[in-house]
Amino acid sequence: MQQATQEIVVASKNAGKVAEIKAALTGLPYTVVSLADLGSFPEAPENGVTFAENACSKAGFYARLTGRLCLADDSGLEVDYLKGAPGVYSARYAGEHASDADNNQKLLDNLIGVPPEKRTGRFRCVLALADAGKTLLTAEGAVEGIILSEPRGDKGFGYDPLFFLPEFDRTLAEMSPEEKNVISHRGRALKALVKQLAAMGK
Repeated sequence: MQQATQEIVVASKNAGKVAEIKAALTGLPYTVVSLADLGSFPEAPENGVTFAENACSKAGFYARLTGRLCLADDSGLEVDYLKGAPGVYSARYAGEHASDADNNQKLLDNLIGVPPEKRTGRFRCVLALADAGKTLLTAEGAVEGIILSEPRGDKGFGYDPLFFLPEFDRTLAEMSPEEKNVISHRGRALKALVKQLAAMGK
């Protein structure tokens, strides 16, 4: 007997992110929609000190507002020399309304004189699925790299031009979106999420 399709609302208005999640869930009994498809909603508060706390909070917030299953993510850059910063503050590292260029410059300023072997870090993503405010599951993905002393590449966004992957001899900003999605922290988190959903038999 074929299972009924259940709707999952992605807590994002980013069409690229929604498309990536939709592709990852192909073959599972879910219909993926974005918040933008359902109308206008307030911004979810993000007061957590970890990516998991923020993802779970965001998923629960929108699950309650929409009355549907909701999938949210929180992600960012962790630099070992900076004790995990910028972390959950990645998008606003240089200030609440900072641009990508502002954030990148602050990161470079904080790593002046630091040798390559100490410029290690990772992009981390945590996904959370919630129903009526209750977190059903979480999934995590990460990709390791080195922070360069100057940007390379013009693709991607955020810290991508500074994030160098030695095994590919390129930054994330030098990769096509398709290449990046295969190895990215969000791509890996989505693979882990799909395994959990399949195991739940939903």
